[in-house]
Amino acid sequence: MTEQASPLTRNLRRSGVWFVASVLVLAVSSVGLSRLLESETPAVSLALDPFNVDALIGEIAGRLSETGDGADLDVLATKAKGALRFNVADARLYSLIGEIEYRQGEKDEAFELFDQARKLSKTEIHSLQRSIDRSIEVGDLSKAVAEIDTLLRRWPDRFPVIAAGLLAILSNPDGYQAVLAALRIEAPWRSSLFTALGKDPRGLRVANQLLLDLAGSSSQPTSKELSAVINGYIRQKEYEAAYRLFLFSLSDQERTLAGYIFNGGFEQILSGKPFDWQVRDRSGLEITFAGARDVGEGDSGATVRFLNTPVKNAALQQYVELPPGSYRISLIASARNLKLPKQLFWSIRCADPAGEIARFDIPEGTFNRRELSLDFAIGPSACPMQLLRLETAAIAESWRFRYVGTLVMHKLSIERVSS
Repeated sequence: MTEQASPLTRNLRRSGVWFVASVLVLAVSSVGLSRLLESETPAVSLALDPFNVDALIGEIAGRLSETGDGADLDVLATKAKGALRFNVADARLYSLIGEIEYRQGEKDEAFELFDQARKLSKTEIHSLQRSIDRSIEVGDLSKAVAEIDTLLRRWPDRFPVIAAGLLAILSNPDGYQAVLAALRIEAPWRSSLFTALGKDPRGLRVANQLLLDLAGSSSQPTSKELSAVINGYIRQKEYEAAYRLFLFSLSDQERTLAGYIFNGGFEQILSGKPFDWQVRDRSGLEITFAGARDVGEGDSGATVRFLNTPVKNAALQQYVELPPGSYRISLIASARNLKLPKQLFWSIRCADPAGEIARFDIPEGTFNRRELSLDFAIGPSACPMQLLRLETAAIAESWRFRYVGTLVMHKLSIERVSS
């Protein structure tokens, strides 16, 4: 016969179960909260859960970015080695211990730890970065580029940190060939490289050479890559080099559109390069291209449709290169119910020094294939490059000045005339 528990015993048992359950709930809550805080406040996260290795790694990495004090490094090493006993396969811990050894001057031991981290994880970021530095230091640039490729495939946001090293690598013939080989197999950081080189005056020449070498391969330069370098030359006021690179970049089809104005018939070939049409995103109007190859001669051109709202600043532009001399700009255009309260015009401006050379007004009203022209001159004073822009004279977006109607520009051209 089973002895019944007294009420006191039953209450104690219930209390014990409640206590254990409360402890378990609290422990689970602490672990969950620790996980939540491990990225932003690793120290608080560790106080909630001392076994949270991600929080510990975050705390040590944060301290390493702040301190070079030897005593602190010893404390950090003790913490990392203590965690390693319970996380023997965590590559990050080997890497952090290696970083501490490196800062303490024990470079051989450090690189053994970095190599161990790489065996566990080929993309462990800190070990990779130290290995890249070592490969560059010993002159093994092919290995350095391979390691950079591995790092940037996994950590593309690290490119700004790597960019300066890549420029140094490219200055060496072996390094240049290693980078070129990576670009030829479409390294995912290829576009970022050209953007970085285009922003660095020291990088423009090597960027130009890379584009020339890629042009002879199965991996042709993209419009974005070419634009990055062309814009770089323009920023450095090397206008002749910018224009030469643009001409070099043209495909056989694009060469048929060349002239003082590129693609004056507004074919649907928009490369985004500075000497091609740049369509600005402007409220109050829509611009569409439909060259003669697309719709036939009668309806061809660039259509600008105004939406009965104010329109300010430029809508369409391209850089041009006109030597000193006399010129005529001509436009064949059609319009329907065109109302232009603050004018609409093509301007030709000197890019450097800035200043307007000529202004070619577009009339209001309704008309069909009207031929308009204006003579102008580029003086002998220095103006190596010009900017051709379709713009309005509005200086403020006032609703008193609303643009209405449709303009179709069938063909825009500039030709040289005898003075």
